Amino acid sequence: MASKVGRLLVSAASLLLLLLVAPLAAATDVDYCKKGADYPVTVSGIEIFPYPIARGMPATFNISASTGDEISEGKLIIDVKYFGFHVHQETHDLCQETSCPVSTGDFVLSHQQTLPSFTPPGSYTLTMKLTGEQGKQLTCIVFDFSIGFASVADS
Repeated sequence: MASKVGRLLVSAASLLLLLLVAPLAAATDVDYCKKGADYPVTVSGIEIFPYPIARGMPATFNISASTGDEISEGKLIIDVKYFGFHVHQETHDLCQETSCPVSTGDFVLSHQQTLPSFTPPGSYTLTMKLTGEQGKQLTCIVFDFSIGFASVADS
């Protein structure tokens, strides 16, 4: 009887741990800015950690992509909308977000951002453009993400 109770407690604790850890990272759906466009860089997925994003805490966006050509330089242009209203834009050097030159094949862009504690909670839409040499557009994607109600200031 005691061993059954022990196994039940271990099973319950394992299930609780899975429920607590599962929402900490999320893969999100990605759409291209221009439907049917033939971009030189294709994006296969985005993982956001933690999810939902907590205000005042670092969030990491890992973008899995592939290219048929080596990329030696570029810019990452990020545009954020909140309920359809433009709220933020920033530009990053591609070589700060991944190793350059980017070889032919699969690669990951990893961007970390800490949002201010006063950032409103809710749903946001992010547009990310990747440009290469002479400003040539390599890809353009759009995806949604959420910012939770909790923040560092709340804890």
